[in-house]
Amino acid sequence: MVRFENVGLRYGSGPEILRSIDFHLPEGSFHFLTGPSGAGKSSLLKLIYLALRPTRGRIALFGRDVQAMPRDELTTLRRRIGIVFQNFRLLDHFTAVDNVALPLRIKGAKRKEIEGHVGELLAWVGLGGQAEAYPPTMSDGEKQRVAIARAVIGRPSVLLADEPTGNIDPEQGIRILHLFEELNKLGTTVLIATHDQSLVSRYKHHPVLRLERGELKRIGPTRTVSARGRARAEP
Repeated sequence: MVRFENVGLRYGSGPEILRSIDFHLPEGSFHFLTGPSGAGKSSLLKLIYLALRPTRGRIALFGRDVQAMPRDELTTLRRRIGIVFQNFRLLDHFTAVDNVALPLRIKGAKRKEIEGHVGELLAWVGLGGQAEAYPPTMSDGEKQRVAIARAVIGRPSVLLADEPTGNIDPEQGIRILHLFEELNKLGTTVLIATHDQSLVSRYKHHPVLRLERGELKRIGPTRTVSARGRARAEP
């Protein structure tokens, strides 16, 4: 689903933020991306969802080289990717329902289908009673849950989440991770960027990619992921 080959990224004329990144994520896999603040986790996610272009190297999504694709085809690819942003990126003039429904409306889904799916998903993330609330009236944790519901509503082929549990309480965090796992069981490839080691430890059955100072240092604990041919099991 996702493949990086010798990828580097720099902003302007500065030093490389990411250096010689090599890895691939198989279809239907689930991974954590860890590392300290400033390690490059968010930049790596931006490369995957095509918000940035690499300075060097090759990126392939769904088996296609993205550098060689025309702009209109890149737009089609983006629609197969669900994204949970750190800063939510909700539309303040839309209610919670309308924010979550947006990906389905873009796809041309019917109104009855939209209403059923959106209501069910808002209830799942604990916001069934705030469907008509506007983002400016909501807490950061509530906004985060709306953003998560919006990201998964269209059953994306790939789900990218940047610190998805950073603004919610531990109980809700576990519930959200369970939702991600259920989505994964249906075939979605999931990559969650987090610096919360307690979260990673709780779900130690999922493989971990670790970034340190822009370099991919460690991968484990499964054989389903490879980086420079060094995938290995870890305790």
